[in-house]
Amino acid sequence: MIGPRVAAAPGSVWAHGGNNPTRRDGNGQDSDPDNPDSPTIGVVVRTRPQTRKPAMYKVLMLNDDYTPMEFVVHVLERFFQKSREEATDIMLHVHKRGVGVCGVFTYEVAETKVTQVMDLARQNQHPLQCTIEKD
Repeated sequence: MIGPRVAAAPGSVWAHGGNNPTRRDGNGQDSDPDNPDSPTIGVVVRTRPQTRKPAMYKVLMLNDDYTPMEFVVHVLERFFQKSREEATDIMLHVHKRGVGVCGVFTYEVAETKVTQVMDLARQNQHPLQCTIEKD
């Protein structure tokens, strides 16, 4: 059980030893909040939860026999910020191997890119397909 609220003093720190919190004053001395004779001034220090990097997802483009190669290059330049040369290399890889990686992104960004590509393909009546896969 933690005692009553206490006023904060510069240089004071709370420390936790198991279930019994202790207070460390500006001189580095430990004090017990349940002991009425110990100092009642301290600062509560909370640890931040450790953050993790988000999972990454590959945006994959699938080959088909109908979408023009130039359209695929245009899509790669527009939505994946690839140079003409990079876009052409990826397009040829997709054409020869059946699938290729357009980029690696967080889930939300990957989903957005897939939607953008698919929408543009439909508007231009192309059957181009993209999907995502966890990296």
